[in-house]
Amino acid sequence: MKLVYVFDAYCGWSHGFSATLHEVVARHPGLPVEVVSGGLFIGSRRVPIREFGYVQGANAKIAELTGAEFGAAYEELIADGSFVMDSAAAARGVAALRQAAPDRAVELATALQHAFYVDGHSLSETVTYRRVAEAAGLDADAVAATFEGPEAPAVAADDFRRAAELGVTGFPTLLAVDGDSATPLAYGHATADEIDERLAALRTP
Repeated sequence: MKLVYVFDAYCGWSHGFSATLHEVVARHPGLPVEVVSGGLFIGSRRVPIREFGYVQGANAKIAELTGAEFGAAYEELIADGSFVMDSAAAARGVAALRQAAPDRAVELATALQHAFYVDGHSLSETVTYRRVAEAAGLDADAVAATFEGPEAPAVAADDFRRAAELGVTGFPTLLAVDGDSATPLAYGHATADEIDERLAALRTP
């Protein structure tokens, strides 16, 4: 069995789930975790953030429920409403970081969300992936090259397809996958204790 975490780097609820995810991973060090980008803001949803009038209110609710931080630099970035969240670019970045350190995918995915939601860095800019890679002790040049490389869009599309095949329709979703069976452990929000209970139930014959 393994865990599959389907998220979007531009999803506030995914950002709010980061602490729970780290706790679950810490409690189950022997359980592999696959990180998949879901594609929240692609196609017709790739528009200026002002068109999502609920963002500030949703973020306040996420912060209240999860304790997640939304930094001043992030608030400044989105203040005039013109910023465009491009999940395809973010998925390319997640894939580039994941390729550089596959066993640290959870750490790097949540670091990327911190870069946006706390530090106010666009996930469409190569320099953001350089910063995250350098902070994690990775080869920033290699990560940047992968992010900008010709294969990157196809890798992002593969992630979106994987999420759809798993039946995921919202983010974040945490699944327990065993062979062809995928069981939801969390959708949107859950505590580490709740996830543990669901995992234990799966492991009980």
